[in-house]
Amino acid sequence: MAESLALIAIGGNSLIADKDHMSVEDQYAAVCTTARHIADLVEAGMTIVVTHGNGPQVGFILRRSEIARETAQMHPVPLVNCDADTQGAIGYQIQQALDNEFRKRKIKQSAATIVTQVLVDKKDEAFLKPAKPIGQFYTADEAHLLRAAYPEWTLVEDAGRGFRRVVASPLPQEIIELGAIKALISNKYCVVAAGGGGIPVVENSEGQLEGIDAVIDKDFASAFLSHALDADVFIISTGVKEVCLNFGKPDQMILTNIKASEARQYLKEGHFAPGSMAPKIKAALDFLERGGREVIITSPDNLKEAVLKGAGTHITQD
Repeated sequence: MAESLALIAIGGNSLIADKDHMSVEDQYAAVCTTARHIADLVEAGMTIVVTHGNGPQVGFILRRSEIARETAQMHPVPLVNCDADTQGAIGYQIQQALDNEFRKRKIKQSAATIVTQVLVDKKDEAFLKPAKPIGQFYTADEAHLLRAAYPEWTLVEDAGRGFRRVVASPLPQEIIELGAIKALISNKYCVVAAGGGGIPVVENSEGQLEGIDAVIDKDFASAFLSHALDADVFIISTGVKEVCLNFGKPDQMILTNIKASEARQYLKEGHFAPGSMAPKIKAALDFLERGGREVIITSPDNLKEAVLKGAGTHITQD
């Protein structure tokens, strides 16, 4: 166990308990809870890299910018800068929560957050087909009013939970700060990286990096980074203890240990919601297809049981 490297991807939605607990303080409380469970694994001798989502948070920041522009003529904040803002803000919270937990347990380790750029292809079809949900959920009536007020928005129903705004979500091609991440890991830091899927950048005609408005899916970016780091296990921390077939129905079936081919078949049969579990399963398969050994999908409070005792859902190569 002492040599194991695990990448843990924390969902942006999992930092918001419900519509009554969306404040920064509420999110930090959720981060502190997750940090305790991550510290359990560090205490067990594992090396941990943490990534996180930013779907709700990046939407909040973008909407604040739009409201400020409409009501006070403030300059707009580009979506790519909102990505960077969430990396700094959520990364700071995770870093602080982990450091405090390490101090409490007298673990001689520190956390460090890397503001991470991720290269994408400017010709990615995702730029023509926005699909990444961001921000808050709206009712059907609210969505109807928003479409009228903001015709440039794309609003879609998100896994039966309401309507959300969607933006372009290109696939990751390269982690720009990979060398820095590896250097911190080798110096025994618990690294927080590729937050919100990373800040999307493209190469211009002169070979220089430029930011581009999009939100990279954090699960795909996390799978990509897990492979680049040769992680022993890629862990997706989400709102459910296990992946299920027929979720929420009388014939619900828990998946504990499955092979990649089974997961691929269940995905093909439409068992996983597009805005919810489907991206996680796709990211898990991406990691395994690149040579990864194991993916675990579980809730934050079940991390220790999942890694050390086999709880949660484990997906492995055939």
